[in-house]
Amino acid sequence: MVGVRLPDADAGRQRAALRRQFPGAEESPPSPEIRGAIEAIVALLGGEPSDLRGVKLDLRAVEPFERQVYAIARTIPFGQTQTYGQIASQLGDARLARDVGQALARNPFPLVVPCHRVLAADSRLGGFSARGGVATKQRLLAIERANVSWQLPLEAVS
Repeated sequence: MVGVRLPDADAGRQRAALRRQFPGAEESPPSPEIRGAIEAIVALLGGEPSDLRGVKLDLRAVEPFERQVYAIARTIPFGQTQTYGQIASQLGDARLARDVGQALARNPFPLVVPCHRVLAADSRLGGFSARGGVATKQRLLAIERANVSWQLPLEAVS
């Protein structure tokens, strides 16, 4: 898998965005492996605990530091969160929190690399680069029923 895009309500707009993101790519039916990833993502968006750690990612275009950040982020379980600083500490230097945030802002695999589960210090949301920004991050954490104080009511997600 070379990238993930969150769904768009307009299929034409979605296809146009994919053509911009992946010039030269041709539309085709998904392989069984990709079909499995899609089903797992749909399950997660439906509120079911879904383990996406087995989804194979093509990381050839990803910088080594970002690979490390993404590997750590992929260990955060459904419904739980960590902070940028906690990930930086796992990398060996708590002062790298801003760099962790920048790496996650470039995440080409939202949901599979669950950057929505990474918060700023004091459980503030921080940013979210996928379509919808911070509101999408809030919705995803609400779907997962993450234990965060600002959580949207589940009805707001539907």
